Amino acid sequence: MTDETDAAYEAILAAELAEWDPGDRRGNSAPLGAAVVNWKELPDAQAADAWRDLRDWVEWLTIRYDIPVTSIPDCWWKHGALVEELSALHTAHRASFDASDSGYGPIGWHERLAQARGRWRQAYAGGCTHGHQPQKPRSWSSATDEQEWDAWTRQSHAQ
Repeated sequence: MTDETDAAYEAILAAELAEWDPGDRRGNSAPLGAAVVNWKELPDAQAADAWRDLRDWVEWLTIRYDIPVTSIPDCWWKHGALVEELSALHTAHRASFDASDSGYGPIGWHERLAQARGRWRQAYAGGCTHGHQPQKPRSWSSATDEQEWDAWTRQSHAQ
């Protein structure tokens, strides 16, 4: 390399490091090449794009890996726990196949896929193969005795 090239590299490196603070832990923790969707906090303005992206990927996944409707039903998007599992797997897929991956991402993703198949059974117990069957969601509206809760939380219960 020439002195001119060395100087150019040094200038680029200095510019990159100028704003870097090793004590700042507030950086983005999203995987490379992927954006994590937090469905609980997703703004309505971003919802349509997030749902469309996930739908495209789920349809590809079920065809590519021949996943039966008994594992991922056509109404998968109406099953919250299944949405969370599929969304997490989608994020892992993006990160694993990102150009910046060292090469182990694809096999790691397939290992995650194998693990996810078992969790799908917990997220979706079946029953929608002939049309969606809504599940009765758990409710906390009258489940907790507030006086008992208040009394309980006044102690650490660390023993």
